[in-house]
Amino acid sequence: MHNSAPTHLRQDRDIPPAEIGSAAPRRARSRRQLARIGFVVAAGLSFLFSVSLWFSGFKQEGLFVGLWVPSILSLGTLIMGGRGDE
Repeated sequence: MHNSAPTHLRQDRDIPPAEIGSAAPRRARSRRQLARIGFVVAAGLSFLFSVSLWFSGFKQEGLFVGLWVPSILSLGTLIMGGRGDE
């Protein structure tokens, strides 16, 4: 299998040649994907909770919870970027 993508764009550059095409990289990739989905879902739920508080009359609490959204997404970026993911 020849990958014509530049080296900096390849997903398998840190995988030993014996493991390319095996289930190990797919499992690692699926864990990263699951973590990304988890951060986005957490941010989305935070946003929905914030909006529900705002329209229920708890405006100050809604603003406080609304501030969680960029914090959750920033944490996800920090954690996912810290692993050397593309």
